[in-house]
Amino acid sequence: MATMSFSIPDDVKDRFNKAFADANKSAVVTKLMLDALDQIDHKRRSDKAVRRILNRHAKNKGPYISTEEILRTRDQIRAESDSAHGIRRK
Repeated sequence: MATMSFSIPDDVKDRFNKAFADANKSAVVTKLMLDALDQIDHKRRSDKAVRRILNRHAKNKGPYISTEEILRTRDQIRAESDSAHGIRRK
C-alpha cells in the first residue's frame, strides 16, 4: 500500500477529523479519491459522446426542424391517437 502526502487548509483538516472521528480515515480518503476518479471517467465519456453527437449533427444535411414544428406535429399525432381511441381532452 502506498502513502501520499497532501497539504490542505487547517479548517478542512479539522472538519474532516471531526466528521470522521470514529472512521478509518485512510478508507474514507480512498473512497473519496475513487469517487473523484469515477466522476472524471464519467465526464470524459460524456464529453466524448457529446462530441460524437455534435459531429454527426454537423454532418447531417437534412432539413432543420424547429421546436415549434416538432411540438405541433407531436400534438397532431396525439390528437389523432386520442380521436381513434375515443379520448377527449380539454
